[in-house]
This record gives sequence, structure tokens and C-alpha cells, in this order.
Amino acid sequence: MSDTLATRLSSDQLTQAVNTELLDFISTEELEPFHGVLGQERAVNAIQFGVAMQRPGYNIFVMGDTGTGRSSYVRDYLKSEAKRQATPSVWCYVNNFSNPREPGVVELQPAEANQLRDDVRQLIDQLLATFPAVLEHPSYQQKKAAIDYQFNRKYDKAIELVEKDAHKQGIAVYRDANAISFTPIRDGKALDESEFAQLNEEERELFHETIATLEQMLGDQLAELPQWKRETSDLLRELNQQTISDAIKPLLTPIRERFGHHERVSAHLNELEEHLPRLVLEELVDERLLELREEYVKRNRLEESLLPNVVTHHSADSGAPVVYEPHPSYGNLFGRIEYTSDQGALVTNYQRICQGALHKANGGYLILDADKVLTEPLVWDALKRAIQSKQLKMESPYSDMGLFNTTSLLPDTIPLSIKLVLIGSRQVYYLLQQYDEDFNRLFRAVVDFDNDLPLNDDTLYAYSRLLKSRVEEQGYAHLSRDAVARMVRFSARLAEQQDSLSAHIGEQFDLLAEADFIRKLAQDPEITPIHIDRALLAKQQRTGRVYDKLFEQMLDGTVLLETSGRAVGKINGLTVMSLGDTSFGSPARITATVYPGSKGVVDIEREVSLGQAIHSKGVMILSGFLGNRYAQKFPLAISAHLAMEQSYGYIDGDSASLAELVCLISALINSPIEHSFAMTGSINQHGEVQAIGGVNEKIEGFFRLCAARGLTGEQGVIIPASNRRNLILHDDVVQAATDGQFHIHCVTHVDQALAILLRREAGQVNEEGEFPAGSVNGDIIERLKAISSMADQDNKK
Repeated sequence: MSDTLATRLSSDQLTQAVNTELLDFISTEELEPFHGVLGQERAVNAIQFGVAMQRPGYNIFVMGDTGTGRSSYVRDYLKSEAKRQATPSVWCYVNNFSNPREPGVVELQPAEANQLRDDVRQLIDQLLATFPAVLEHPSYQQKKAAIDYQFNRKYDKAIELVEKDAHKQGIAVYRDANAISFTPIRDGKALDESEFAQLNEEERELFHETIATLEQMLGDQLAELPQWKRETSDLLRELNQQTISDAIKPLLTPIRERFGHHERVSAHLNELEEHLPRLVLEELVDERLLELREEYVKRNRLEESLLPNVVTHHSADSGAPVVYEPHPSYGNLFGRIEYTSDQGALVTNYQRICQGALHKANGGYLILDADKVLTEPLVWDALKRAIQSKQLKMESPYSDMGLFNTTSLLPDTIPLSIKLVLIGSRQVYYLLQQYDEDFNRLFRAVVDFDNDLPLNDDTLYAYSRLLKSRVEEQGYAHLSRDAVARMVRFSARLAEQQDSLSAHIGEQFDLLAEADFIRKLAQDPEITPIHIDRALLAKQQRTGRVYDKLFEQMLDGTVLLETSGRAVGKINGLTVMSLGDTSFGSPARITATVYPGSKGVVDIEREVSLGQAIHSKGVMILSGFLGNRYAQKFPLAISAHLAMEQSYGYIDGDSASLAELVCLISALINSPIEHSFAMTGSINQHGEVQAIGGVNEKIEGFFRLCAARGLTGEQGVIIPASNRRNLILHDDVVQAATDGQFHIHCVTHVDQALAILLRREAGQVNEEGEFPAGSVNGDIIERLKAISSMADQDNKK
């Protein structure tokens, strides 16, 4: 009984006690908001180092669990740092008039990019106003008329020679728009067809011969007509080119003066000036199109050829960009080239180049989720190439794979200067570190966010201010001091440590939102512990259907579990089940049978492939413990079978190994176990009890069953002593312990668990290395010795 009292915990040890005297406020309304990240000094120092280190390869990998505030803090910190940094250049794609398939790039200051675009748009307006009006100027018309006159003069002289010769032979020559015809003359009058038909055959034949001679003469005279037309066309083209060039130069002068200091823009303007006359001729002067095209069509054609495509946008004093891309597909990162349909064919130009996240983040910071990057096809390798080469090159990887055969663009590369920030789990980080040889060279700055935070006076007060910040940000009601203490206890429960707070702040903020919702329904002025408890209960009811069904089966006897009485080879173990973001504890019956033999300890779960590796390891340790402690002077010759009854799914974890050992010993020495207790814990080969997970859920699961059947004052749970600091139990469990109706025992060795469950002294080894007779350990020795003797007698036979 003294051992039982020594292991029993007081009610004060079953939960966390928050020193409310440190919370020197009535409600969070009195507090100052908290800015930054709570209790993550290691991570804060690391992110500061990663941002300040400007050498190549010092990209940043932020690792930790989801919900620890890592993403929001990193973004906020980078934005605050980026504001103090220089605003990067703006990049534009421009038309390569010599080879439109390979657009060029121009680097400009933010204000310059907008100015250049406005200037070119104004140039387009001026072109539309100037052409074709400039070709109607008298000086142009005179020059054009002179060229036409030269052509017409040559043409007329050729016709006049034919006319003179025809007139001598009594033939008239008629000219119309499309042809030249010949008609005989009699008495100064041209003959019509009826009069010509009345001529005798000889006269008609002579006329035909004369006509043939004249046509031959006409052909000879007009033999050079195509050459005259070509010369006239060339002269007109030169006149148009010169006229357009002369009209364009003053339009380009303001742009040249404004960007004369910029070598790349000046080179582009030279190229634009060289090709602009041809473009104006095609789009604004061609007489065949003038009547067919609307004004907006002409404007669109000019804009598609002249306007710079500004793919990055920064204000002059915006600082370095901070870009988060939630969907890091290849196109979203590197940009994409869009296409339009033109008479059934897909066509594109430099104006249809769309920016990607790398364009936006160039000169600043790009934040990506590591797992999303790794699951997108072709992205990871392309991203590494871009960082290593420091070049942003737009490619079409799907064309290389034969998935997209349309001719695409090959834009010029843009110098790339970014610091890449990947956010991911520790598992992803270590996998990349192990399997990607480039990873360590590229990500030398590691920011590791802790899962738990130490609970001390500073963090307690900072946590209160953090709640105040969330309240103001979301417009919630303020929390009372007791509500803050309740949130602290909930955070510690998430961390499963009385002296820690959970860094999974997202789940705590969710609870705060639900508590404020319940407060609104109750029309209370502030959030109190009652609202928080109701929010937790409401969530348990929403997500507890499976647990409630299992609990009903325990109560109606479908699942066999006893909470009173004694039995040999049967014990109440404790398990924890997780479904989504909900976990709950459930007691489970463990049974053992022992008989003489040589099979050793057999794990039935493992034999039927339901026991996972860690569970099987825990069972195998039992054989090591039994042999090491009890079978030093004789062979261990037993056959034992262990099973988790009414379990039909996979079982993992070694938290049942302590209960399995006690159950095995009960069956071995035929000593009954108290069913008013349930037990959880792991053991090693020396019988020392080791910590397990989910201790709060396990205790509460057994308590719920006992409370439903009626508390007797004898019931309780046995847990490892190393789990005592993890206890943050529900108020009803703590109250039952205070009233002496439910007991929690902490044990460090299997002997303590044996003494409680078998209600017998376990027995300590004496100086001779033997256990006292009548003790549990003494009976184990005698029973194993007897079984070993039986095995020897069988072997002799």
C-alpha cells in the first residue's frame, strides 16, 4: 500500500497551473499588441543572417511544422527588410524588327519604363494623325505627279507613233482604260461593224493585214512598258520612304532626347526608325487597306509592333519586391507566351509574353512552398538552373517533349538576381539534402522553427500580447485574464508539456475565432473561459462521431472491457487514435496465454501481419527482459501468445509493451490483474518504463468509460513517470482525482506496476541474487524453473 501511495499523483500534478498573478491586467484591452514571432529566437537569428548574407548560394530554406507561423513571419520580415533596399530595375520586352521571333529586352528605371511606354503610345497617336495625311501635301503630290508624268509621257509617245502610222493607212486608234483598239476610216468617218461588213473581201483582208502590222508596231513600241512601271514604282517607293522618314524624324526627336543617355534604348530607337517607314507603308498608307480598316485596327497593329511590353512593375520608392507564388507551375514561375488564332493558325508576338513570379521577384525575394515546387513537372531543375546561371530564360519545355509543336518565341535572357526562400517540412529538407547534390550549395541558410516554446514569465506575457494582436486584427472581443490563462493551458495541451507552449499558433487562433463566435451568440462583452470550453466541446461533438460509436460499443458489451474485478492474463491497455486533426484515447483489452514450449513470446498481431515494426519490436523486448532477469541459471523454455483483442486494423507503437509484460507475468504465475486500472508505457530490456505519446487522450478515454459505468474510487491509470510533465487533463478528470474517485499512478519500473496491479509485493533481489519467496518475482523464478525442468524431462524421454 505504501508503494501505491508513493506512485499516486496529487490532483495538482495532473494539469498546468498558470500563475495568474503574472498576468497583471483585467483583459487584453490593456495590453500592447505583439509584433514578430513568439519565442523563435533561433529562427529569427537565422532569417536575419540569410537576408543579410548577399553571397551566392545563401538562399533560405525555412523548415518547421505547418501552423507555427513560419510563413507569415517570413513574409512580414522580408517585406520590412525589402522596404529599406534599393528598388530594382524594370525589364521590358521590345520588338526585334530584324528577327521578330527573338524579342529583345531593355532595362529601365521604374519611372523610365512608364515614360517610354507613354512616349511610344504618343508616337502611335502622332503616326495615326500624320499618315496618310502627309501624303496629301502639295509638295508630295507635285513630286508624285512628276513621276507619273514621266511614265505617262513615255507611254503617250509610244502610242503617238503608232497613231501617226495608222492614220496614214486610214486606221483610227482608240484608247480606253484597259485596251487599245483599231478601226478603219472612210471619208473621215470611222466604220462600225455593219459598215465594215459591207466592204468587199479584199478591203477587209487588207484592213486585217494592216491591223496586224500596227499591233506588231504597238508591241514593239510598248516592249519596255514593264521596265517603265518598275522604274516608276521604285521612284514612288523611294519618294514614299523619304517622305515618311522625313515625317517620322521629328516625331522621334523628343524620345531620343529623353533617352539619349540610355544606350540600349537608343539602339532600339535606331532600329525602330529604320523599320518604321515600312510598317507605316503597310499599315497606314497601303491604298488597298485604307478603306477596309477601322481606326482601332490600325492602332492595334502599331501597338503590337512598337509598344514596349513592360513585364515588371515597381514604384520608384517601393524597395525590393517580395513575391509569394502559391501555385509554382512552370508558367507561373518563368512566365508564359500566349497565342491567338489567326485564320486557324496559332500566332504570337512579343506583346503576348506574360510575366512569371521570377520576373516580379527579380531584384528581391521569391517565396515558394517546397512540396509544391517538387510536385510540379520540370520546375525544380529549371529553378536551380536559373539560380545558378543568374539568368531568366523563357523556354517552352513542353515543345522539347513534343507536346506543343507551334512555333514559339525565343526572348532574350534577363539577368536574374533573387534570393529564393523555400518553406517546407523537415522531412523535405533532409530528403533534398540527401538526394540532391545541388541543394547544399544553393541553400546554405537554414531557418528552423521550433514546435514548442518554453513557458516562462516573458513568453507568458508575450503570448498574452499576441492574443491581443489577433483580437485587433480580426475584430474579436477582448479576452479576460482567466480566458488568457485558459488559452495558455490549451496551448500547453497542444505541446503536451506543462512547461511549454505550442508553436502551432494557427490551431490556437482557430479556437479563438470559434470562442468569439460563441460569445457573439451569447451576446457577452468579452471572451471568457466558458466560451473557450464551449468551443472545444463543440469541436469535439462535430468531429467525435467515430469515437462516440466506439464508446457505445464499449458500454453495450460489443467491445469487451472490464473496469472492475480481477482476472488472470487480461489487462486494460490504452491506445490513441488519430482521425484528421482529431485524436482520442481508447482502452483496449490485451490478453496473454503461457504454456511450456520453445516458441518464446509470440506476437499474434505480427503473425497475421497487423503488427507494425515498432509494435513488434516492443514485444520482442519482452523476451530479452524475461531471459535477462529470470533465466540466468536455466533456459527460458516457454511458449506465450500476446494479442490485442478485437483489433482489426494495423497496430503500431510500443506503448503497450509494459501492459503486455504485466499481462504475460499474470498468465505465467496465475496471478489475477486488477481491471479497475488501465496502463500504458514502454519498457526496455531492463524493465525500466519509458515515455509514450498521447498520454492525456489515453487517460481521458479510460476515465470516460469508468465515469459512464460509475466511479468506484478504485479506478485509475498507470503511466510512465517520465510522462508526468505531459499531463494537462480535462477538468472533470482532475476533479475526480481531487475527490479520490480516480487515480493516476506514475511508475519508473515494471516492479511498481506489478505491485499495483497484482496487489502483491514485486520483491527485490537480495545479496545472493535471489528474490524473496512468495513475491511476484520469486514466483516467476519458480514457475520458469518448473517449466524448464519439464522441458528437460521431455528431452530425456
